[in-house]
Amino acid sequence: MIKKALAGAGIALALLIATPMAANASSYVPADDIIVSDSTPTPGQAVTVTFKENFIAGEEVRFSVTGEGAVTIAAITTASVTKVANAAGTTSAVVTPPANATGTYTVTATGLTSGVVGTAALTVVAADAAGNLASTGGDLPLAAIWIASGVLVLGVVLVAVVGIRRRGIATN
Repeated sequence: MIKKALAGAGIALALLIATPMAANASSYVPADDIIVSDSTPTPGQAVTVTFKENFIAGEEVRFSVTGEGAVTIAAITTASVTKVANAAGTTSAVVTPPANATGTYTVTATGLTSGVVGTAALTVVAADAAGNLASTGGDLPLAAIWIASGVLVLGVVLVAVVGIRRRGIATN
């Protein structure tokens, strides 16, 4: 009798613990189903983040962005926006880091019905760090290069002529 009571209490306790855990369980979008047009954008550069075929068709999906400073999502300066998944369960948002942005931003898409969650990371780099080198000089026109080359050749010829003439005078 005591064994049955303990077994029943154990099962009741397991169900009590398992039920809230099952209610909070959500699935995640696999990394292969996340498309980021540029994961290392420069400040102010628009980036499209797409989550493929993981949400319910017609489901509202809340996009939120965390990181330093406010971002623009779908032409609205905000930290979150709600979009609707298409018939295939795909949805996307255009994220634009601010002009002074640096560091890592996380874009999270959460299905409001399914509870499916997807995340993508953007590492915003300054324009100079992105490979755009500063201009360190000017562009010379081709005519200026030819003129400078001609003056240099004329100088070499003049030095040679003066040297030959000195040798000729010294030997006489």
